[in-house]
Amino acid sequence: MDTHTLSPRRRFYDKGLRALLYFCGILTCVLLVLIIGYIFYRGIPHISWELLSTQSSYINDTIGILPNILNTLYIILLSMVIVLPLGVGAAIYLTEYAANRKLVAVIEFATETLTGIPSIIFGLVGMLFFIQMLGLKTGVLAGGLTLVVMILPTIVRTTQESLKTVPDSYREGALALGAGKWHMVRTVVLPNAVDGIVTGCILAVGRIVGESAALLYTAGFGLVLNDFFTSLESSSATLTVALYVYASERGETAIAFAIATILMLLTLVINLAASLVGRKLKKN
Repeated sequence: MDTHTLSPRRRFYDKGLRALLYFCGILTCVLLVLIIGYIFYRGIPHISWELLSTQSSYINDTIGILPNILNTLYIILLSMVIVLPLGVGAAIYLTEYAANRKLVAVIEFATETLTGIPSIIFGLVGMLFFIQMLGLKTGVLAGGLTLVVMILPTIVRTTQESLKTVPDSYREGALALGAGKWHMVRTVVLPNAVDGIVTGCILAVGRIVGESAALLYTAGFGLVLNDFFTSLESSSATLTVALYVYASERGETAIAFAIATILMLLTLVINLAASLVGRKLKKN
């Protein structure tokens, strides 16, 4: 409808709402820039090669976060290798194969409920189940499995919604040409849903990188440099846990801001890499 045909009161109301939306959008961007800028301002001056390439030592009175960077990468790799096949496979089954719609509705409700549970609850459950019941030691393995349970609903729901956006005519056309069910899903549905799958991966990685509460109980506080296999069952603090330790227990605010800066840069690099991979897969 042309705004010139509206009454003056309605035009004023429309302009007011538009101005309010613009204000909220600009305010959100400004707050984001201020937060990122403040963290970079406080953190970048304290980032050094010694900080990035060494481990903390009480004897030499040095602080290094190389073990924490590696532990973060270890736990991202382990969690995503496990959760991606499970989450994407579950979403494909629920969307393309499941015939009992009531069961699908129950599972969707359960996944939506799980996404809203506080992460500290996952940490407690992970400690009780993986460490006390299964006998795993505190480390990357227990922490990674806990994060798998925590981010699985996110992967399932985002993949489901992405699969649902693929038009049914694509499926019907592939089946009419003689393609089998799995061949149709693999060559027609998944390539057209890759954007949503990549989005789910980015959200999952972002939650892994920023998680600390669940890992306090399962991955531990260890600041010692270990290889991947040793860290699986050795106390291994990620960057977020190290930030908590340095900020609250050791009073190293400058180091905490440096770690926060590295976390933001790491998240940015991972998100850009995931976006590039998604574009490449869609193009292929």
